[in-house]
Amino acid sequence: MKLLLVGSTGLVGREVLRLALAAPQVSAVVAPVRRALPPHPKLTAPLVDFDCLPADAPWWQADAVICTLGTTIKSAGSRAAFRKVDYGYPMAVARLARQRGTPTFVLNSAIGADAGSRVFYNRVKGEVEHGLRSLGFPSLVIARPGLIGGAREEFRLGEVIFAPLLAALGPVLPRAWRINPAGRIAHAMLDAALHPPPGELIITSDRMT
Repeated sequence: MKLLLVGSTGLVGREVLRLALAAPQVSAVVAPVRRALPPHPKLTAPLVDFDCLPADAPWWQADAVICTLGTTIKSAGSRAAFRKVDYGYPMAVARLARQRGTPTFVLNSAIGADAGSRVFYNRVKGEVEHGLRSLGFPSLVIARPGLIGGAREEFRLGEVIFAPLLAALGPVLPRAWRINPAGRIAHAMLDAALHPPPGELIITSDRMT
């Protein structure tokens, strides 16, 4: 299969890329990026500006898209900038891929995603889920992890504070509240891309602990 991966330099995206390049079922990975990736025989990594994506690029046509794009309001600098990364970019990618006939879209969302939420973060996550449903993908898979475990390149205070606590309490916590390791999330997303279910599938956090 040919996989289109966006967000390949983030915590979960790096794990998806590693697994996809090692998977015999994956013949090619296209990972549009802002900065160069190490070369690999299976990998094409075009440098792009996500604010002005190349609509005529042939690589929008793929067997599946995995989208792990995401940031924080602090890193983005404002609510508007956060929404552009977490809503605008995934929707732009999805539209271009769907226009080229790509049948499967797999999104890394978040627990609590709800377009009607009063919490801005959860509302944006819910809005992108709602937007993707409107595009008519034959297979739409949405992963909703909780706190993601792994070594990030960027500092996230909330994860630094809560990750050790959740790790210590893990054995007695409900599965849905436990840390979701980035590798487990990536594995679930790649498996969904390789074996796309018809219609919509939600992968809840308890299935990625």
